[in-house]
Amino acid sequence: MNRTAHTAIAAAFAFALLAIPASAATWKNVSLIDQGCSVKAKANPDAHTRDCALQCSKSGYGIYTAEGQYLKLDAAGSEKALAALKASTKKDHLRADVTGEVKGDVLTVATLDLVP
Repeated sequence: MNRTAHTAIAAAFAFALLAIPASAATWKNVSLIDQGCSVKAKANPDAHTRDCALQCSKSGYGIYTAEGQYLKLDAAGSEKALAALKASTKKDHLRADVTGEVKGDVLTVATLDLVP
């Protein structure tokens, strides 16, 4: 097989991977943390306060999965998180149920609801 054939096969394979739709996933009762505090809050995300999360809203938001992975929320997801935090009276222990699709380390949010 010549070089052109290899390139064509590789390109077709790459295109096929892009055509595979990402499937929606659900995360239940996961910690919701602003991106600015995500590293320092990793040790105890439930101690992170709502006041801090609101102050740091410009950095965007993300969640810690049960496996300890931090997934950044997309811009629309961060807006949903901010609206939920503004409507909440919780002081800390900010937990959410989230559905969406992961692309790299970014979670494209379909739904986000704070856990009471």
